Amino acid sequence: MTISSSLNAGVAGLSVNASRLATIADNIANSGTNGYKRAVADFASMVIDQGSGIYSAGGVRVTTQRLIDQPGALGTTNNPTDLAVRGRGFLPVTTGAAVGAQAGGDLPLFLATTGSFRTDADGFLRTPTGVTLMGWPANPDGSIPTFPRDTGAGLEPVRVNVNQFTSEPTTRISLGVNLPGTDTTAGSPGDTRQLSIEYFDNLGTSQSIEVEFTPDVPATGDPASNTWTMVLRDSASNNAIVGEYSVEFNDSRADGGTIADVTQGVPAVGGGWDSGTGALTVNVLGGPIEINIGAQGTGSGLTQLSDNFAPTAISKDGSPVGNLVSVEVDANGFVHANFDVGITRTVYQIPLIDLPNPNGLIAHDNQLYSTSAESGSFFLWDAGDGPTGDVVAFALEESATDVAAELTQLIQTQRAYSSNAKIIQTVDEMLQETTNIIR
Repeated sequence: MTISSSLNAGVAGLSVNASRLATIADNIANSGTNGYKRAVADFASMVIDQGSGIYSAGGVRVTTQRLIDQPGALGTTNNPTDLAVRGRGFLPVTTGAAVGAQAGGDLPLFLATTGSFRTDADGFLRTPTGVTLMGWPANPDGSIPTFPRDTGAGLEPVRVNVNQFTSEPTTRISLGVNLPGTDTTAGSPGDTRQLSIEYFDNLGTSQSIEVEFTPDVPATGDPASNTWTMVLRDSASNNAIVGEYSVEFNDSRADGGTIADVTQGVPAVGGGWDSGTGALTVNVLGGPIEINIGAQGTGSGLTQLSDNFAPTAISKDGSPVGNLVSVEVDANGFVHANFDVGITRTVYQIPLIDLPNPNGLIAHDNQLYSTSAESGSFFLWDAGDGPTGDVVAFALEESATDVAAELTQLIQTQRAYSSNAKIIQTVDEMLQETTNIIR
């Protein structure tokens, strides 16, 4: 009966507008929730009339979805591990409950666009609601191993212990010293010049290489030899000799004072000198150290000028034991640990997850999402590579809710609900009139 279909259409109208009101209420309630994505209700008509001449109202149905691909604005914070994705992509995260309950194996993978992460008592980077950041662990040298990109199997919770210590052994030393040219002339006393160079062993302990420069003094009447014997001793090896070389300098107008040649002692102790790079290698107790004394004819390392013995430029890598003082994440998703001795070490890489249909993700509490058949298969990209955006530290993504627009829709929904209620009231009155006919 046509009048009955009108009643059903009015009831359907009340139901769909109630659903729309629920989405609006959720959006307004979460207008201050970082990373919140708007929920919307879409109406679609239902057609029952088949062209028989009598029209039957089919009513309306509703489908709701969350617009996950619509980002909110980014707001700045003062926490270096407040993270947000600028552009396309999601941060890989898991739940705190899963981290606490699972001793090993793969953790459930969730997606998020932002999070205020801080270290907890166990050193995990997590939000106040327990959402835990995940990433690929780095090798001890800071490089990232190769992990599969179509699965989260290689990801693990980012854990940075606040009481972590670290050190870096010295592997390279650059030695810049001026040797007095007057010491290699006849009549010179031939005093040995000494220099101590600190280095750090494999345990971060301070050691030293003692360098002795002894001039080759010619006989009276002979020209200057311009030659020095360089002996290197390692304090960690009870001052054992680890290198012995004869260093000859130029005295020409063009190359005066620069290294002409370096030869090893007999028997040879230490590695040979590379005239192109200026490097030679000595083996201290903890392993090899490359020492650069300058390339042939360049004057960039050892020189022989004037009458002064002076270290001019001595530098080295490595560091003593240091305490972790801060953690930062760069735009490419690399997690850097900063230590109070001035070194920075890469400890994790946070990839960004991309998939064909973000709006097909399944929404969970705390602005988390998981994949579904509708979202499609995901892929892990390096931040800033491929279709993904970059990672922004000191920032959080604000709610995507536009309160003014939601209030406008709230008024429209209220009017639509009232109008559908009026349909039901009108149908009721018409049915009452039909009942009155038989009285």
